[in-house]
Amino acid sequence: QVQLVESGGGLVQAGGSLRLSCSASGILFTIFRMAWYRQAPGKQRELVADITRDGNTNYANSVKGRFSISRDNAKNTVYLQMNSLKPEDTAVYYCNAQWALNDYWGQGTQVTVAS
Repeated sequence: QVQLVESGGGLVQAGGSLRLSCSASGILFTIFRMAWYRQAPGKQRELVADITRDGNTNYANSVKGRFSISRDNAKNTVYLQMNSLKPEDTAVYYCNAQWALNDYWGQGTQVTVAS
């Protein structure tokens, strides 16, 4: 059974930092592209950042220079380090694992940035 379990969300003041973690089980983690998406109230889910099996990364323009995605294949975990947080970063953040036609999602973790 595939499970993606996010943790690390919470309430933070603007300018603060949070680190999200996503622990994966039931998949061959090393071959999966891993990503973080977010969905704010009333908005569509959007890609925040992703990292390929080879470690190549990609970021949404809105988070470039502030967020950093990384993966630890030994721990089957992907991270999202979020710095200089803004109120507009408030959303539910979802972990995603994708390889070929296999596409899995976590339950999400709430990030709230207070102004």
